[in-house]
Amino acid sequence: MIEQSAIIIAIETPPTEGPAMATIEVVRKTACGLCGQTSGCGNAFWGKLFAHKSSSFKAQNTINAQVGQTVVVGIDETAVMKSALILYLLPLVTMFAGALLAVQIVNADASAILGALLGLLLGFFWLKAHVAGRVYYQNHLPKILRLENNPSAEQAVQFQ
Repeated sequence: MIEQSAIIIAIETPPTEGPAMATIEVVRKTACGLCGQTSGCGNAFWGKLFAHKSSSFKAQNTINAQVGQTVVVGIDETAVMKSALILYLLPLVTMFAGALLAVQIVNADASAILGALLGLLLGFFWLKAHVAGRVYYQNHLPKILRLENNPSAEQAVQFQ
């Protein structure tokens, strides 16, 4: 299970079936804190380019956490690996299949390029339709595992 800290920013009313959903925002952690500044290690360019905007997404709220709480969110490694495999391999396979089919039909280089482009587009459209399916989406949702223990807050309480 891949785990990450996140803050709950909204709770949705539970649907008729399944667990309640929460909108969460991942807590960004950087090694040096210079990301997005004008000087630093060279990653500053990427920090400025992408602006390190926060992104929110939905997760299954299996522990009934409340808005504002910091939680640990997890997603199964196999779901990540399957998703990456499908996202990269399927368009590539359809691209090669389109090129091979086009060369078999019309024996020319231009037809191979056109077939590859059409195969790639077909792969992307099939992938978009597959990912939009409710079963795929439900099987690959992250889950809120537990409330995060804040060790620095616990240490501060002990020293007071």
